[in-house]
Amino acid sequence: MYRAGDHTTGLGYYLLANTKFTSQPGYIGRLYGPSLPGNLQYCLRFYYAIYGFLKMSDTLAVYIFEENHVVQEKIWSLLESPRGVWMQAEISFKKPMPTKVVFMSLCKSFWDCGLVALDDITIQLGSCSSPERLLPAPGECTFEQGECAFTQEKRNRSSWHRRRGETPTSYTGPKGDHTTGVGYYMYIEASHMVYGQKAHLLSGSLRGVPGKHCLTFFYHMYGAGTGLLSVYVKKEENGEESLLWKRRGEQSISWLRALIEYSCERQHQIIFEAIRGVSIRSDIAIDDVKFQAGPCADMEDTTQSSGYSEDLNEIEY
Repeated sequence: MYRAGDHTTGLGYYLLANTKFTSQPGYIGRLYGPSLPGNLQYCLRFYYAIYGFLKMSDTLAVYIFEENHVVQEKIWSLLESPRGVWMQAEISFKKPMPTKVVFMSLCKSFWDCGLVALDDITIQLGSCSSPERLLPAPGECTFEQGECAFTQEKRNRSSWHRRRGETPTSYTGPKGDHTTGVGYYMYIEASHMVYGQKAHLLSGSLRGVPGKHCLTFFYHMYGAGTGLLSVYVKKEENGEESLLWKRRGEQSISWLRALIEYSCERQHQIIFEAIRGVSIRSDIAIDDVKFQAGPCADMEDTTQSSGYSEDLNEIEY
């Protein structure tokens, strides 16, 4: 499996479906759970990781199998997922008859087939206590439901702010977010800062892997006085920070995509550092941050990348 380890500890075990080589026709793999008494409310929680499929949709689904009537009902299916990142799912269900939970891995063809991993599967009595909509997993953040696992050392007028719509100052900042155009993004408000002032946005703890990591995000740097946006990796064991990427000065009136490949075998964090430029027209914004295991060449849509080069993508003005 492409994953460096299980979800629980990173050093344990998980279940893996490689349906390309299954003995059953149609490239379908099934995992049946224990029999559950009927007429009770259940909460199913599990973590999954997907890799190798050309299209993610419906590669993993969960069915309820009513034993007495030999009827299967789909209660959940995968729409989209980052590659090689553990994602969480929570499903509440209730059936009058005794049932079994069935995990189904499906390949559309021999050539569009990959690996599906499952870990930390639990079934509990009662409804799942999660909110109506799950927050994005640690591997991805659109800022639609909040700031995900991102933190800041201090919060004040000169910090990173979550916002929707355009920024207050004219001729700088985005008109809307990148995800939908009407959602949320993170940005610095230059009019609340002085020249050279810094704002740091720190990711949650990320697990190291022996190979490559791929970080993608969208950034907006529009305004005559735009300063500097940098990305650092910070090792948790010793606090050492290394520069991965940076952009200086006005880049575009539109959102641009950044794609960064880096190596780190230890627990670490990613830091987004924005530095205010020479004038108030220097708002800087980011959106749709995604962390994935593996080299960027394995990821989808890399042709839209803003580029990665040995000079850290620096553009001087």
